[in-house]
Amino acid sequence: MTIQRLDPIGRSEAAQAVLEAKRRKGITWARIAEELDRSKVWTAAALLGRHTISKEQAITVGKLLGLDEAIRDALQLPPVRGTESLDPGEPVTTRLEEIVQLYGGAVNELVREEFGDGVMSAVDFRMDVDRTEDSEGERVVITLDGKYLPYREF
Repeated sequence: MTIQRLDPIGRSEAAQAVLEAKRRKGITWARIAEELDRSKVWTAAALLGRHTISKEQAITVGKLLGLDEAIRDALQLPPVRGTESLDPGEPVTTRLEEIVQLYGGAVNELVREEFGDGVMSAVDFRMDVDRTEDSEGERVVITLDGKYLPYREF
């Protein structure tokens, strides 16, 4: 007998269920992304609760990972972006925050010098994470590709 949940679950619980199913089945983000025809970065962000996925995408992911209807429904909810704090002990996100603290001002100056007064979009945006070999060992390559949006006078 299957017991159905009557209470809706949240995005955090859905993300946890995705991570558990992904680990249990040994499926990579790249494989899930391939099934969704999306980038692995977008796919991971979406399934961790940062983007909404369509019903069709939820069905695809659900079949691949064996997710129940409550989890699939939660993945389709609009996210509230930027409200969750990052885990302060998690080394990768800590280094990313450190990079922004160290180089954010310099990047801002370089964008203004190259493009003028404006910003890089996080809405019209692509990101990729790759690996490359170096004489000193493996390196992580993170590419941020956002549309330039000039500030307008009005």
